[in-house]
Amino acid sequence: MLKLALGPILYYWPRDTVLKFYEEVANSAADIVYLGETVCSRRHELRLSDWLDVAERLQAAGKEVVLSTQVLLESTADMSTLRRITDNGRFMVEANDMGAVHCLAGEVPFVAGPHLNIYNPPTLQLLHQMGASRWVMPLEMGRAGLGVMQQHRPAGMQTELFAYGRMPLAFSARCFTARHRNLPKDNCQFSCLEHADGLLMQTRENAPFLVLNGTQTQSALVYNLAGELDRIAGMGVDVVRISPQAEHSIAVLDAFDSVRRGAATPAQASQALRQWMPAEACDGYWYGRAGLEQGGAAERELALAGSEA
Repeated sequence: MLKLALGPILYYWPRDTVLKFYEEVANSAADIVYLGETVCSRRHELRLSDWLDVAERLQAAGKEVVLSTQVLLESTADMSTLRRITDNGRFMVEANDMGAVHCLAGEVPFVAGPHLNIYNPPTLQLLHQMGASRWVMPLEMGRAGLGVMQQHRPAGMQTELFAYGRMPLAFSARCFTARHRNLPKDNCQFSCLEHADGLLMQTRENAPFLVLNGTQTQSALVYNLAGELDRIAGMGVDVVRISPQAEHSIAVLDAFDSVRRGAATPAQASQALRQWMPAEACDGYWYGRAGLEQGGAAERELALAGSEA
């Protein structure tokens, strides 16, 4: 059976909001929970000690806990935090850059995160030799590329797929949210706290284009592969990841869980998710198309109509 993973919170939420959120997660359908700050080291509502406390509580609730590392390291302080995470001695770590990989290699098993750009079997084999026990497919990879990787993945290596949420597309040393307010990065006034689901960027025609999330750029549309869960499971994927959003994350987890339990079809779950999305859906990358396209919409509509007939 597919496992459900809840990815790290990509946004900057107030401390009380984060703690309340994980109280709800403890009783949710999630099997695996990723914790930690992956975007910006200036986000200090929770320190590493707080994340470890949350990890302890989630583990006691029966969840597999993974500590995620920051994607873009910029200072010696960032390196110090990285080493404290990789040396935590209790929880598995998701390595989101090669510095984290080298800290973990030969020491403990780890998760090779989606930002390591694993696009071919030799790279996957190398990371497996360094200690990776699970890899997360890059967001731009489609089902055809995944099929090749699955044919050649090392024995014992699990595959995880980002299946729901605004896609983290790029990182920069600049803070785009601060720049939007004409503030320097070092005096950003923690502007991200005002945008619980990121800051929407539109074209001149008022079409959604991207979402600014501090130093991270995301898709404006919501990647949604709920309608593909049967095919995903058939390809031997072990874990699907849901990225947290400001509202309705638990309902999203429940929708995915209903499919794996057989209580709903993938098409029905995909339809239900529309009411909880902060934006319209997309799945273009999965079909090898432009990421903002909704490639499987027509197919799922036909399947849903058939199930209701």
